[in-house]
Amino acid sequence: MTWLLLTLHVLLITGFGLRILLRRDMRPDVRLAWLLVMVLLPYVSCALYYFFGEVALGRVPSRKRLNVQEFCQAHGSSVAADRPSATPSAGTTSIPARWQPAFRYASSINGFEALPGHLAELMRDGDHARAQLIADMDAAQREINVLYYIWLEDETGTHVAQALMRAAQRGVTCRAMVDGLGSRALVRSPLWKQMQQSGVHLSVALPINRPLTIMLTSRLDLRNHRKITLIDERITYIGSQNCADEAFRVKPRYAPWIDIMLRMQGPVVAQMQQTFASDWAQSQTAVEPPSIAPAQAGEQGFHAIGIAEGPTERPRATPQLVANLLAGAHREVLISTPYFVPDTTVLDALCSAALRDVQVTLILPARNDSWIVGAVSHSHYWRLLRAGVQIHEFQPGLLHAKTLCLDGEVSFIGSTNLDLRSFDLNFENNVLLYDTVTTQAIRERQQSYIQQSQQVTLEQVMKTPVHKRIWSNLLSALSPVL
Repeated sequence: MTWLLLTLHVLLITGFGLRILLRRDMRPDVRLAWLLVMVLLPYVSCALYYFFGEVALGRVPSRKRLNVQEFCQAHGSSVAADRPSATPSAGTTSIPARWQPAFRYASSINGFEALPGHLAELMRDGDHARAQLIADMDAAQREINVLYYIWLEDETGTHVAQALMRAAQRGVTCRAMVDGLGSRALVRSPLWKQMQQSGVHLSVALPINRPLTIMLTSRLDLRNHRKITLIDERITYIGSQNCADEAFRVKPRYAPWIDIMLRMQGPVVAQMQQTFASDWAQSQTAVEPPSIAPAQAGEQGFHAIGIAEGPTERPRATPQLVANLLAGAHREVLISTPYFVPDTTVLDALCSAALRDVQVTLILPARNDSWIVGAVSHSHYWRLLRAGVQIHEFQPGLLHAKTLCLDGEVSFIGSTNLDLRSFDLNFENNVLLYDTVTTQAIRERQQSYIQQSQQVTLEQVMKTPVHKRIWSNLLSALSPVL
């Protein structure tokens, strides 16, 4: 009996170990972390690897999900760029040469083009964003499509739902989609039923109602983290705000949650419509997805490109795009993110920019709602500060804004955090834009965050207690598998 158990043990560990070693799509640090866990916790780690080790939206081939470009091509849309990735498109020729590689890389992710013809308004705060969004919904004449990771039954969530119901009752086609985990309470609420009864078409992305089936055929922690609002194929809202109050009552001890939102018009509206249509059509809902059409360049307005990231898109697209952007910076980089768990690509790019005398500033929340993320973030402080990166910790609440501004000219804004979950597991949506006016507005907002922050010094980090340093570095070493 002992020999049988030993043989089974060896076969189990060898089988999973070989699978990890044979994979071509796994980063060396992730591979090493899994092998380390396999040695320390052999049986637990084998189970964890099966359920969470691979980004598998469908282990059943018939359930394979298309990426955005494949979906658009399958539905007859010519949104994909047929040109070689190294050839500049007509839309980017007026963007300075040092930013063109980043915009070309962004175009390669989904096949979208960076096009001129955009207008944007930065919302003052969460209340302003909510009021303007509801006003746009009340003015809608044809179609409203929304997708939120978290939709709460609070003041914001209720008012947005009521605006959708009013629109549906006057004949506007309304589609509302939520993530199965982030909005699980709403899906079970009377408000969800009221929307359905009022004629709002509803759908749940990545539902969790059959967890065992999901774990056997996919992954339970793959989430749709996008925040998309589309009104009459004319207006979209881009940023970090979920459909929830700043008080964020599911985690009130970290409130207020500070977000940032852009109200945009232009070709990115069509690109976000294509992203939404892809999610809607593949969510197993009976209601038809919205129509999609190629984005058309406008005559006036700045250049921008919509970006949809996620497990179906090219792996490592986000960190590679961030590295491209940082490589183009000459003077200044300002970043805010609530969750900072970078991979080596982003970490090296940040340090490299600082070491060539670019002023790199990182704004993070002082108190994080994830203690693991907080500890891992602190493990990188020493290296960043030694390279010359400035780190500021926001004090009044949880800074949830995801922003990247470069040289006062280029901005990257949306739902993506600078963490491994956003890089590998979440469906995200962002906009990359070239415009000094909009970038300056976002930069001023970032400066207001800094004014409400405390700067972290290398001296402070050097005084970190030994037990905290060990704990942070241990979690950082295991972060690829957490």
